[in-house]
Amino acid sequence: MKPMISGTHVIIYSRDAEADRAFFRDVLGLDSVDSGGGWLIFALPPAEVAVHPTEETDSHDLYLLCEDIEVSAAELERRGVRLKRPFDEARWGRVTEITLPGGGRIGLYQPKHPLAHAKTRASATQR
Repeated sequence: MKPMISGTHVIIYSRDAEADRAFFRDVLGLDSVDSGGGWLIFALPPAEVAVHPTEETDSHDLYLLCEDIEVSAAELERRGVRLKRPFDEARWGRVTEITLPGGGRIGLYQPKHPLAHAKTRASATQR
């Protein structure tokens, strides 16, 4: 059976969209396409989604995953990126925040749990 969902499109709202687009392009080095008028849409590495319970208003977070947070943080800081230190030690991973040029924040973490996209890749190679 062909999957109903073919991908994920994430939207980050920004007070300085041009600066944040430059960050994703120049600092993180993500590939992009220009959907018209310089409006860049970036390719992301494999993704997964988790659903957490809450009593709050709808809120969604974006976390970038890394294999070694110390190495990733050092490289990002070398490129002038501000990170929250010390890292938080959560049951599910080592966590920090990246401050975007537009002032927003996204998460970065080294997971301690199995990765769903690893399972997806494994089943794709067995087909």
